[in-house]
Formats: sequence, C-alpha cells, structure tokens
Amino acid sequence: MTDNSPKPRLLGISGSLRKGSFNTAILASLGASVEERASLQILPLNDLPLYDQDADCRPPPPESVARLRAAIDSADGLVIASPEYNHSISGVLKNALDWASRPFGQSTLSGKPVLTLTSSTAFTGGVRAQAQLTEVLTAIAARLVHRPQTVIGSAHQKIVDGWLVDEATLEFLQDGVDDLLRMIRRDAEA
Repeated sequence: MTDNSPKPRLLGISGSLRKGSFNTAILASLGASVEERASLQILPLNDLPLYDQDADCRPPPPESVARLRAAIDSADGLVIASPEYNHSISGVLKNALDWASRPFGQSTLSGKPVLTLTSSTAFTGGVRAQAQLTEVLTAIAARLVHRPQTVIGSAHQKIVDGWLVDEATLEFLQDGVDDLLRMIRRDAEA
C-alpha cells in the first residue's frame, strides 16, 4: 500500500449483544482512536440465526448471514472482541464464526488477518476465552496477529459512558491494530 491508498477497512465483531457491552465499547473506542490510519466498522450479530447446516445448504443463505460473510470478505482485516462466559467465548460469537466458516471450503475467514481481544470484569480479562478463540480461529485457518494476548481485566472499571478511558489499555490495543495493519500491508505488497 502506498500513502495514496485508501485506509485499510477493518471489521469489528463483538461477541456480546448487550446494549452496554464492554466489548462493543472497546471496539468503538479503538475505532475512534485509529480513524486516521484505518476505518473500523462494527457489525452487530443480533439478527444472526443459530447455525443450521440445512439452511446453509439451500441458497441463498439467510440475509443476516450473507451480510456477515460479505462484510468479512470485503474487510482487509478483523478485530474480534469476546467476553468470557463460563471459561469460554460467547455462544453468539461461536455461532457467527460457524456461519462465517461455512460451507466447507468457502470460509470467508480463511487467510483473513485477525486481531483478537477479550475482556471481563474479572482480573483475568477473559484469558480462557482468548485461548478458545485462538483455537477456533486457527481451525478456521484465519491468520492471527502474533503478539501478547490482549486480555482486559476489570473492564467495568475501564469503561465510562460507553468509552474505554484507560489510556494504557487503549495504547496496547492501538499497538495491536498497528501489528494488524502491518500484516495487511505485507499482504498487499506480496
């Protein structure tokens, strides 16, 4: 990419449907903080049906699934944020990843650069969900940004009025986006 190239398009996927979601707030804050070097669009998952292979085998797929797949396909890279529910990623996120990775051999996530993060009100920051998210994305053949895990503990204390206010956390996330953008740039130059 040259300096005249359009800004890379990043797709943010939050594994939480909650109106006051910490993960969605983190993605929105991150998007605003990197807007000069990349655009980050957050795709809500509220209308995705549960994965059903029968529905997936009959074209066309449900409209919300087609929208998810098209958004992933047109993005240069993804930033996926998940809460930790019962030591795992949310069912909402797993469902979205299942839809995006199907039908077999046509995954929109295969080879896609992805930065992951997890957050939790616990001090551990969703580290177990981070491990499971890595495992799922590896199985799908997404290309993960290799860097220290981005786990945000005590998220409820770092978000005020829907914005991430913890500067150290935001800077760490921006560094992760910079690593993602370098991966995207290398792909474009290859």
